[in-house]
Amino acid sequence: MIRSLEGQVASFSDTSVVLTIHGVGYLVHTNALRHNYDVGDLVLVHTHLAVRENALDLYGFRTERELKYFELLLTIPKIGPKSALLILSQADPDLIATAVAINDAEHLHKVSGIGKKTASNIVAALNGKIDLTEVKIAQGQTAVSILSTAQADAIDALITLGYGQPEARALILKLDPNLDAKDLIQNVLKQIGTT
Repeated sequence: MIRSLEGQVASFSDTSVVLTIHGVGYLVHTNALRHNYDVGDLVLVHTHLAVRENALDLYGFRTERELKYFELLLTIPKIGPKSALLILSQADPDLIATAVAINDAEHLHKVSGIGKKTASNIVAALNGKIDLTEVKIAQGQTAVSILSTAQADAIDALITLGYGQPEARALILKLDPNLDAKDLIQNVLKQIGTT
């Protein structure tokens, strides 16, 4: 089993990266855009080797925690490696843990854009399999923290404007949770305009 690779980025696409290690290029399926790879970077990826009848596919993640959640998702019926990778590109481990902690598939669906049925399957299947005490969302909050309706609506709006779910969520969590959706969005856009 190949559990990690450290090498130089030779090339990347939206869904994969090629790492060169001692002259051998390894194709690793990952969310390359989320991790901001650049050609020439030396990176370490934690990997899962998916063995199929006609292929050996590597799936890679920047953290062991992402790999852990990927492998947890693989335990859910009808979720294969490609689906699990897609889910993790839409919802980070903290978001999944939050939805499981509050037993709210609708929360996962609304914030990440994952389909309702898939979100329900994830929450039901991972109930009791996640150590919620290790989850930190922002500034010491635990996974049982829930987004307000205004925060969820603001995240949806930012996603519509082209932001990725993890980025939109991180930007909103930095702001006062008591603001309404309009004020949250305006504050994010002002911050971005000044950077």
